[in-house]
Order: sequence, then C-alpha cells, then structure tokens
Amino acid sequence: MSKDLTTRSTAWAASFEEEPSQVMVPPPALTALKPFGWAKDNLFNSRLNTALTLACLAILWFAVPPVVSWVLIDATWIGTPEQCRAAEGACWSIIAAKHRPIFFGTYPYEEQWRPLLACALFLVALGVSAVRACWRPWLVGVWVGCLGAMGALMWGGVFGLTYVANDRWGGLPITLMLSVFAIALAFPLSVVLALGRQSSLPAIRSLCVGFIELMRGVPLVSVLFMASVMFPLFLPEGITVDKLLRALAGLTLFTAAYLAEAVRGGLQAIPRGQYEAADALGLSYWQKMLLIILPQALRIVIPPIVNQFISCFKDTSLVTIVGLYDLLTAANLATTDPEWRPFFGEVYVFVGLIFWGFCYSMSRYSQWLEREANRYNRR
Repeated sequence: MSKDLTTRSTAWAASFEEEPSQVMVPPPALTALKPFGWAKDNLFNSRLNTALTLACLAILWFAVPPVVSWVLIDATWIGTPEQCRAAEGACWSIIAAKHRPIFFGTYPYEEQWRPLLACALFLVALGVSAVRACWRPWLVGVWVGCLGAMGALMWGGVFGLTYVANDRWGGLPITLMLSVFAIALAFPLSVVLALGRQSSLPAIRSLCVGFIELMRGVPLVSVLFMASVMFPLFLPEGITVDKLLRALAGLTLFTAAYLAEAVRGGLQAIPRGQYEAADALGLSYWQKMLLIILPQALRIVIPPIVNQFISCFKDTSLVTIVGLYDLLTAANLATTDPEWRPFFGEVYVFVGLIFWGFCYSMSRYSQWLEREANRYNRR
C-alpha cells in the first residue's frame, strides 16, 4: 500500500515537470504594443488630457518649424558679418570667428594651446574617475599628476613656458577648475558638517548649525562679494590672497552648506536599528559612521547631491563679480566686436549647449551610479 502511494505521488510530480507548456500564461496586452493604444491610454484618456495634448501639438506645430529653419536651414555656417546680415537664419560663423576668446578668455593668443591641453587632461581625468573599475589607489596618483601638469601648463614659468598670471585666465578652464575643485572640497566638508549637526556635543552642534544656516540664508553673490572685498580688509598689511582662491573658498563653503543638509537627510533616513546593530558589534563612532551608516546614507541621497553638483557648476558664472572671466563672461566679452555684436544670441546659445552638455552628463552619470548602488545592495 505504502509503495503504491509512493509510486503514484512520484508520477504525479513528474507530470508537472514533463509538461511545463501546459501552464497557461496570459498573453500581454495588445494595447501596450500598439502606438495608438499607448496614445489613447496616456494622452487621450480624458477630456483634460486630450485638450492638453492638442494644445501641446499646436504649440509644436507653430514653434518647431521656425526654430529649425533659423537654426539649420537658413543659418550661415561660414561667412562674414555682411553675409550673416543678409541671411535670415542664425549666424554660426561667429562661433568659428570668436571661439578662442569664448573658450580661453584673455589668455595670450599664441599660448592658448596650453589651456586647451590642460582642459583635455582635466576631462580625461574626470572620464577615468567615472569608470568604476578605475576606483583604485592609483587614481590618486593620476589626479596628482594631472593637476601638476595643469598647473605647469596654465601658469608656465617652467620647461621654457612663458609665465601667465591667473588674472589672464578665463573661459572654460576657469569654469571647470572652479566647479570641480569646489565640489571635491565641499563634499567631505559637508559630511563633517552633517555629522556635527547631529552631534551630542552642544558646542559642535551649535557651530555647525550656525554655519549651515548662515550660508543657506544669504545668496551666493553676497558670499563671493565678502570673499573678494571684505575678507582682504581683515588680513594683516602686506598679506594678500589670490582672488581665484578667494572665489574658490566662497563657492566651496556655500556648496558645502547645501550638501550638508542633503547628507543629513540621508543620515536621518537610516533606521535606528542600524545604529544599534553597529553599537552591538562594539564599533567606535567613526567605524560605525564610515563602515555602516554613511555608505547607506550617501546611497540614498545621490539625486540631491548630484543636483547640488549641477547647481555648483552653473553658479560659477557668478564669479564675474570678483573679476574672473568664466565661460559665460568670456563669451560676453567675445561679442564686444562691433561687427559681430548683432549676433550675440548665437554665442549664448552655443555656451548654453556647453553647460547643458556637462549638466546632462552629470545627471546621466548619477542615474547610472544609483543603479549600480541598488544592484550592489541587492547582492
């Protein structure tokens, strides 16, 4: 009897293994595969959405053709100012004629290969740093060598290069250096400020809270103005600080205050059990933070952190108030030529595309980094 029951149960289980095709799987919805079905479900599923969709289509119908005609069809790509005035489209010839002042500002014309090579090295170092396989100790050596080469190229005075003071620098090198160094210096400072704001020591907590609220309560223009005009008044006579360093310090402190609030949000999102588990393991405060809490908190706040990075990159345009010629200011100076002055709009469009390219790259990289962090968390 027992043997017969065992044989029947084995045959019953084998029937399911031998005939998996008999399991009924519902077919996918056909509307998801058809563009008309998708449009009906997402664009015309109500009277309000139908009206909004038709309004957007009407705006695109009237706006896109003139823009395409002005940007591409009727544009002048190579020509003189007279030819641009005779044409009806955009005058992209100004970019070819003024690309050096736009990218390098007032840097000596015959030496502009140096900032070009410095920017190329800088972008290569950033590209290498973005690859996860390159997150090794030797990456620090790459950055040290890259920064040393950039300093030698920009300043000169070595290897037979002509010395160029940094008040002659401008354009894309200034924007890249200020934004990257401000981000690199502000991030660890923001972590310290966020931890200090949650400290149990009243003096440290009050100091961090006061700094964060002070920086977040004033515009960046005020911070740069204080760093450029007021700060030198408090220095002893005969001691001066380079205006590039003053602008970098102001931008770094301002960015660190906003990043600290983002990091604090991540710290508060960590369940209390994680702190208690780290304490149960006998970890010290810094071991608990560096090994348990901060990796989880920073993974949570990747979007707001990158959002602040993008804001810092765009805020470099405000350093013009301290006499630095960033990319936007250099582009503005490039349009002072009376012959090309009527076509300043094309220059601003070109510079806007450059800013958009860098900001969009940071946004896409943050999305990839977030996916990698989530994949690593699921392992």
